[in-house]
Amino acid sequence: MAENGKTNETDRLRLRYGFWIVVIGLGLIAGVFAAAMIVFKEKAADVAAVVGSVTGVIGTLVGTFFGVKAGSEGKEKAEDGRRNSENRALILAAHQDPKVATKLLIEMGLVPDTGQARK
Repeated sequence: MAENGKTNETDRLRLRYGFWIVVIGLGLIAGVFAAAMIVFKEKAADVAAVVGSVTGVIGTLVGTFFGVKAGSEGKEKAEDGRRNSENRALILAAHQDPKVATKLLIEMGLVPDTGQARK
């Protein structure tokens, strides 16, 4: 239960930071555009060059943030799935006949074959 609360809090923080990263990125681009319009007045090519280079960098950084975010969320889901499967396997293994379990462990190479499982 505590882990679920921690996950929800983490998701809220990611959403909040993601929102602010996008807002700040758009604000920076608008500021650079306004500054370029003031500095270069009617030279559209110069304005486009300045705004284009800044937009590329900011877009890359924002995209990287969301790419890392998506990757970490995928990792968390995969890890949760692995943990769930491992717990189910342990529960099933706990209910096995010891002779059958020993035979399976030997076949999987997890314990050495002492010849006792064949009896």
